[in-house]
Amino acid sequence: MEPLYRAIPAGKVGTHTTALLVIDMERDFVDPGAVQETPGGRAIIPAINGLIGWARQHAMPVIFTHEMHRADHSDYGIELEFDPVHCLEGTPGCELTEGLDVRPGDWRIRNKRRYDCFVGTDLDLLLRSRGIKNLVCCGVTTHCCVMSTVYSARNLDYRVIVPTDAVAAVSPAHQAAALLCMSDVFAYLSSTSAILSWPCAVDIFETCALAQRSHVVV
Repeated sequence: MEPLYRAIPAGKVGTHTTALLVIDMERDFVDPGAVQETPGGRAIIPAINGLIGWARQHAMPVIFTHEMHRADHSDYGIELEFDPVHCLEGTPGCELTEGLDVRPGDWRIRNKRRYDCFVGTDLDLLLRSRGIKNLVCCGVTTHCCVMSTVYSARNLDYRVIVPTDAVAAVSPAHQAAALLCMSDVFAYLSSTSAILSWPCAVDIFETCALAQRSHVVV
């Protein structure tokens, strides 16, 4: 079964209500030989940087998240039943991988203790304080931190767009399964090229509205 690509509702999304969320592009998840290296994680950096440039062009918030755990492992809970030790505070593994277009004015969500970027962080508060209603989500891994964050965002009534070429999983099967599940009722799937083509002078999803009226899926 293929994931569903559906048109985004006309007039619902604009640059002033949208933020870019770059999820856990940290060295322990992306660098060669890292403890939880994500195959394809480095390959999506150009796509993510393209989205970052697009977001900055439209004065949209750019948000980087950092999964981080205490050195004594006290905040892992049952996570170590599934994953090896990773992203310990004060270690290079928590740092963003090289090559990302990171700037001082970007938001950072640190001390993220769970896969979900909303659990135990101030992400929801920051977004609502800025009047954000829509999230473009990218990063790693598609089937864990990205998907769990997308699910929470949807349940908090954020409209989520996932560019499928800017997320990576540990295998093609995990990637396909996560995209299929998210596309059902949790997110609108898109591509980096489609997002970068959205115009800035009008509603950024006018192209999607046109496609919807002509029965073309974008």
